[in-house]
Amino acid sequence: MSQTPPPQPAPPRARAEVDLGALRANVRALRARAPRAALMAVVKSDAYGHGMVPCARAALAAGAGWLGTATPHEALALRAAGIGGRIMCWLWTPGDPWRAGIEADLDMSVSAMWALTEVTAAAREAGRPARVQLKADTGLGRSGCAPADWPALVAAARAAEAEGLIKVTGLWSHFACADEPGHPSIAAQLHVFRDLLDHAEKAGIDPEVRHIANSPATLTLPESHFDLVRTGIAVYGVSPAPELGTPAELGLRPVMTLAASLALVKHVPAGHGVSYGHHYVTGRETTLGLVPLGYADGIPRHASGTGPVLVGGEWRRVAGRVAMDQFVVDLGGQTVDEGSEVLLFGPGDRGEPTAEDWARAAGTIGYEIVTRIGSRVPRVHLDPDPETDPDPESVPEADAETGPAPAGATAR
Repeated sequence: MSQTPPPQPAPPRARAEVDLGALRANVRALRARAPRAALMAVVKSDAYGHGMVPCARAALAAGAGWLGTATPHEALALRAAGIGGRIMCWLWTPGDPWRAGIEADLDMSVSAMWALTEVTAAAREAGRPARVQLKADTGLGRSGCAPADWPALVAAARAAEAEGLIKVTGLWSHFACADEPGHPSIAAQLHVFRDLLDHAEKAGIDPEVRHIANSPATLTLPESHFDLVRTGIAVYGVSPAPELGTPAELGLRPVMTLAASLALVKHVPAGHGVSYGHHYVTGRETTLGLVPLGYADGIPRHASGTGPVLVGGEWRRVAGRVAMDQFVVDLGGQTVDEGSEVLLFGPGDRGEPTAEDWARAAGTIGYEIVTRIGSRVPRVHLDPDPETDPDPESVPEADAETGPAPAGATAR
């Protein structure tokens, strides 16, 4: 007696596939660019939208010696997930959880006296020293201690260190224009950074690491590598700037592929308005395809009329305005079934657009395209690390939101 085959699972509404194998390869490629420096993989903002915990584990497995986050809450979430090793966080505000950071063995950035006061008070309460990294503003004009205030901050930190309240583990800064090769601020910032390092070290500070290089500096400025490089967007295979080259030219591979399933395909006559405001009107009889993603999912409204997708083997553009939950593409009379895959961006292997194509369409940068993808879009992590998934070839149980995941994938 023959058995009826089980029904095939319906394709998900949308998904962001995250290739952890590509991420690990990117980390190895970046380490090769800075062979004498340790590498920090920055996993802030949910790993630039890719899923913080799986990406952190993959980066560590590939040889990253440090992880970096913006907020202490992100860093503490990594510890809560069981991730050890060195984790640095740098965006503190008054009243933030300094004591929890001390007890979690975080490396915590200090840019001003108020922060040093709070972290030393927390160290007294915790009964153990805090790991502190002093940040200098060498010309970016965001966080960091101004050069005029640096001697006082260094002296106070050295006194707190002598009292056993802190250990200064690092001295660091951040570039303003490393993604613009030859910009005069690059050399100027390096000069200021070296001067401030010299002052701190003469005052008795003996840091483990000195660092200023971000992703573009890691790729193009070996003189900026010092003891540690902080790689963010490059870890995820997105070029820090078109001027520096494509991901392939930089030896990187994009990690995220954003896909959706067509929710509706319909024939409409010439002169049919599409989406709010009728900024797009069909010029002839055609077919329209409805993509169930919108600006609530991170699709830029600024890409209305310009955002590219691959559907039915053809590039199409967003027709009319991107709405909160959906947008339309004019299929040009092509008949495509509901449920067919729409590729918004990915590595480009199948002819699909890339995150950089969307960045150009929206007048922004690739960083924003991947980071803004919202929580309604499930991340499906492909090629999990064998050290954290003992059976990477197994098929995970169905996820309540995404349905069954592909073999070798985990969904969150």
